[in-house]
Amino acid sequence: MTMTTGQAVITVAAVVLGTMLTRFLPFLLFPANKPTPKYIQYLGKVLPCAVIGLLVVYCLKDISLLHWPYGIPEAIAIGVTALLHWWKRNMLLSIAAGTLVYMGLVQFVFV
Repeated sequence: MTMTTGQAVITVAAVVLGTMLTRFLPFLLFPANKPTPKYIQYLGKVLPCAVIGLLVVYCLKDISLLHWPYGIPEAIAIGVTALLHWWKRNMLLSIAAGTLVYMGLVQFVFV
């Protein structure tokens, strides 16, 4: 199934509009010359931790501790991520390293 030219133009326009809206809307709703509402400041403080917690639960929900590999690659990757973050305090570095370690373990070690 292929799109017609008109459908492709509408799709691209919708993606551009959605991207621009999500990029510009916060600046329109909360301009620099006005104080940011307290509830937005609160959400800015608690949502990053909540999202990370949600991702951890989602990533570990299907791990079986009773079957091979018993969650070993996940535990190693979590340990690498935690130790690297404790040592360097760089979230992107710790997440990237933990992901690479996990992918290496499941692709080459625990096959």
